Amino acid sequence: MNIKGILFSLLLSGALLVYVFAVYAQQTGNSQKMNIQIDNKTFTVIVENNKAVKELYQKLPITLEMSDLNNNEKYCYLNFTLPTDSKSVKNIKKGDVMLFGSSCLVIFYKSFTTSYSYTKIGHIENPADIEAALGKKDIKVVLKGNN
Repeated sequence: MNIKGILFSLLLSGALLVYVFAVYAQQTGNSQKMNIQIDNKTFTVIVENNKAVKELYQKLPITLEMSDLNNNEKYCYLNFTLPTDSKSVKNIKKGDVMLFGSSCLVIFYKSFTTSYSYTKIGHIENPADIEAALGKKDIKVVLKGNN
C-alpha cells in the first residue's frame, strides 16, 4: 500500500470513529443526574444540558423549603439566580423539574397544560411516587449531585 492509501485509510478510520462516538452520544443523551431527597425517599432526575443546570449543579447539595401551589407543584425561591432559557412548554409532565424566572425552582407532581414559560432543569426518572412523597404541605427537599 502506498502512502496515499495509508493516509486515506487513516482518515477514513478517524471519520468512522468520530461518527461512532457522535451516534453513541446522541443515543445516550446527557448522562448527568441529580438526586432529590424527600424524607427517606430519593428520586433521580435526568438533567438537561444547559447553563442553568450547570450553575445549579455547582451549588449542590442544597436544602430547600418548598411550598405547595395549585395542588400540582412544589416551588421554592432560591437565594441565587440562574441563567434562563425560558420556553413555552405547553404540557407539564408529572416529574418535571423546571425553573420559573431566574430563581424559582419548581417540582411538578401532576401533569397538566400551561401557558407559562420555564427553563427546563430535568425530569424525575420514575415519578410514580412523587406526589405521595411531596404531599400537600410545605416540605424540605435536598438536591444532591449524582455523578
